[in-house]
Amino acid sequence: MKNVLVTGGCGFIGSAFLNYMLPKYPEVRFINLDKLDYCAREKNVMTRDNYVFEKGDICDSLKVITVLNQYNIDTVVHFAAYSHVDNSFNNSVNFTVNNVVGTHKLLEACRVWNRITKFIHVSTDEVYGEIEHGGTFQEKNAILSPTNPYAASKAAAEMIVNGYKKSFKMPIIITRGNNVYGPRQYPEKLIPKFILNMFNGEPCPIHGSGVNVRNFIHCEDVARAFETILLKGRVGHVYNIGSDDEYSVMQVAEHLQRIIRPRTAQFIKVEDRPFNDIRYAIDVTKLKDLGWTQEIEWEKGLKNTVEWYADNSDWFN
Repeated sequence: MKNVLVTGGCGFIGSAFLNYMLPKYPEVRFINLDKLDYCAREKNVMTRDNYVFEKGDICDSLKVITVLNQYNIDTVVHFAAYSHVDNSFNNSVNFTVNNVVGTHKLLEACRVWNRITKFIHVSTDEVYGEIEHGGTFQEKNAILSPTNPYAASKAAAEMIVNGYKKSFKMPIIITRGNNVYGPRQYPEKLIPKFILNMFNGEPCPIHGSGVNVRNFIHCEDVARAFETILLKGRVGHVYNIGSDDEYSVMQVAEHLQRIIRPRTAQFIKVEDRPFNDIRYAIDVTKLKDLGWTQEIEWEKGLKNTVEWYADNSDWFN
């Protein structure tokens, strides 16, 4: 690991990964390829001597192969993706283009370059599909059964990734993660949206009944998980990244209300998604076997996140 290409590094999870890795590995050069879509900010990533930013789209094959060659890339961590589920119901084709075609073009460029020693493909726990309350935690070999356009695009991308792993013997590792939260997350997502709405005295929208549950994991724990997988993960394997912090939408709202203590906190029921999974649940034993553990517990992480938005409420203006 000498020259690492990070796609989508100006986004939420990608920037958390870079901000963790850059000071810790000064001997490694990190090249961030990001097209700076609406939810990404170049300022999300710290400036370091071992960091290079390249503005570009993974769908631009010439740009990708140029970057691979110019910086002699040996490792790829592929975060770039459209990720907001709500948007995928109205703009599903764009999700296919960016998440599926973009991943395919990136893989093909890496195949032609033929000098990659490890390719980390970042997927999501949503590819497993819905799990009922009390249902069995999904292991890495479970059948993929996505239920919304976003999850379907990520599952489709995984199929292409697996094809390149098998057909071209590319050194690929797949990760599937829980909902991530923390500083610098674009406020279309649940936690930052509720935080800023409470700050501004605006109502917090609850999709449907608000009983849908998700597991939440802090972005710093996720960054350390990717570090662990980069250093210790086995090529050809799948690793789930997650926590035991499982809460419903209403519980998240109530926890934030206790931390922020707004004068008034209004929760309004809005029309639910066309399909809204009740729950996801993944088994992270395999990641823990590599030595990773969750370090930031829910209350601490949520307070840390609220404090960041209190100090940076105009970050995305």
